[in-house]
This record gives sequence, structure tokens and C-alpha cells, in this order.
Amino acid sequence: MSDAPAPATQAQARARAARLNRRYAIGALSLAVAMLALSYAAVPFYTLFCRATGYEGTPQRVAADDGTVGRRTLRVAFDANVAPGLPWRFEPETESVHLRVGKAATVFFRAENLSDREIAATAVFNVTPEVSGAWFDKVQCFCFSEQRLGPHETAEWPVVFFLDSKLETDPSMAEIQSITLSYTLYAAPAARNAADAPRRAGPAG
Repeated sequence: MSDAPAPATQAQARARAARLNRRYAIGALSLAVAMLALSYAAVPFYTLFCRATGYEGTPQRVAADDGTVGRRTLRVAFDANVAPGLPWRFEPETESVHLRVGKAATVFFRAENLSDREIAATAVFNVTPEVSGAWFDKVQCFCFSEQRLGPHETAEWPVVFFLDSKLETDPSMAEIQSITLSYTLYAAPAARNAADAPRRAGPAG
């Protein structure tokens, strides 16, 4: 007598295997979707972390200085860059300033759209040395929001900042005499720029 399972038993085994395969496939797909969602969510969380801690030279955003003036004076230099694909000119109006810690300063950056259409751009920024990011506080900055320039339009953008006087208690800042604030402008997504292009008809001063 043959030991092979009855046809009904074989069909049941195949059905169970199919159900298990579907479960594994659904589980794998769910895991992939969850990992993708987490990777996108990590970007804003990482940005918030950098802004909160000064990690990787990210300056802090504050409402105003606390009025406490320190003893040290540091040189703050300014650097401006334009990413490939953005037809703008961008430069600081002041190469550097010498600033007493705790005192606010205002500097201006000048931008010019060299193209024949309106373009939106955003700025990415950091300071070096990276350790100084925790003590570099911005009160006002064009980098907080997207900027738009019409065809051949120019603009002057202010940056209001100060160096937190608490940096004098940080041993890692003891030998640092100069800090550089650097910006890079990137074009906003092409679809957004294309959709908004007809909003302005001509150049602005």
C-alpha cells in the first residue's frame, strides 16, 4: 500500500504553503514601506536635531540675544556659494566682522537672478569650525524660508546674529579666534519654479 498522502491532503498542503508565501510577501512589503517612510522622516528629524544641538556646524535659531555680553572678540567671516543649475549671483556685502560675544550684528548678502524667468531658491548653511555651531545664534535670516527673484532682479538679504556668551565656558572654543558662516543657494524643484514663472512679468530693481 502506498504511503503517499491522499489528493485532498496534498491540496490542503499546497493551500497552506500558498497562504504562508502570501503572508511572507505581505510582511516583506510592509517592512520595505516602513523603512522607506522612516528614511524620509529621518531627514526633518535630523535637521531639527542639528538645529537644536549645533551638530555639524548648524547655527541655532533664536528670537533675540539675552543681553549678556562676554569678554572675547572673535572674527566672523562670510562665504557665499551657488549650486550648479541655479543661474544666480550671490555674495556677502561684507567679507568679515570682528564681534564681541553676546553682541548682535547685522550683515547683508546680495543676490541677483541672471536669468529671464522668475526662480525660487533655498539656502543651506553651516559654520566652521563645527564646534562653534552650538554658539552661533541667528535672529533673522533669509535661510529660514524660500526666496524668489524675478528676471534679472536683485535683492539684499539681512542676517542678524550673535555669538552666545556661554561659548567662553566651552574648553573646545578656547583656541578658536575665527568662525566662518557659509551659505549655498540651491534652486527649488523645477516643477515649482515652472508653475510660478508667469507670476511676474518683468525685471525688478
